[in-house]
Amino acid sequence: MKQPDTYTPPDVWKWNKNTGGKYAAINRPVAGATHDKALPVGKHPLQLYSLGTPNGVKVTILLEELLAAGHTDAEYDAWLINIGQGDQFSSGFVAANPNSKIPALVDHSGAEPQRVFESGSILLYLAEKFGAFLPASPSQRTECLNWLFWQMGSAPFVGGGFGHFYAYAPVKIEYAIDRFAMETKRLLDVLNRQLADHPFVAGHEYSIADMAIFPWYGGLVEGWLYNAAHFLSVDDYPHVKRWADQLLQRPAVQRGRMVNRTFGDPATQLHERHDASDFETKTADKLTSDS
Repeated sequence: MKQPDTYTPPDVWKWNKNTGGKYAAINRPVAGATHDKALPVGKHPLQLYSLGTPNGVKVTILLEELLAAGHTDAEYDAWLINIGQGDQFSSGFVAANPNSKIPALVDHSGAEPQRVFESGSILLYLAEKFGAFLPASPSQRTECLNWLFWQMGSAPFVGGGFGHFYAYAPVKIEYAIDRFAMETKRLLDVLNRQLADHPFVAGHEYSIADMAIFPWYGGLVEGWLYNAAHFLSVDDYPHVKRWADQLLQRPAVQRGRMVNRTFGDPATQLHERHDASDFETKTADKLTSDS
């Protein structure tokens, strides 16, 4: 392996704003708001502030599944947070999530608004609130949460590790790509072995574990995440592919993938969602044709 140019870290790291990369303009080593702007609030108790990334899609899939299962109180407004423009650093968003990462949820159904941040926390909050997609038995519930937190713990390796160095870094670093490709393939193998013996990730029930894992690992084997399916030899994971194909047949999953989406076919982009009818009338292709 060709070694990169030698780099000797300084005694004290200093922020260099010119580090390059796709998201260099919005990355910074400090927290807090950069500007004052309140978050909008729609007509439903559940207010989601998000973007159609894998972490955002987890939550919109669950919300659409809850509605499909008859939980009418799960109606929601989904507001677009454009992270490329720094919307996540507004004072309103920082109040909802001090970590300035999408998604963030505010539940207005109680006496006081309840903020919920971190995608895994949102999934668990909603599953418990509506008593759905989380097994009732202690053993099965624990297995579901095992896999939910497996995904949360592995996401930095897949996204911040492999995805960053393979797709977004300003230079291709062989060591970094090899390191995180190896770990991503190991994680795919963990999931493939589990799904070889179970129809869904946590067993025989479709759950929030599937909804958390699908946008990341389903995205890899279906080829839309980092355009890396061939590079990662995803045919090595047939059980993950079977499971991902199965979930893609669910109408609620199809709708959830559209919400807050700003890329791809305009017909699949619903930038904001405030009513179920928006899927038929307000996708990006229709808004463009009407203008």
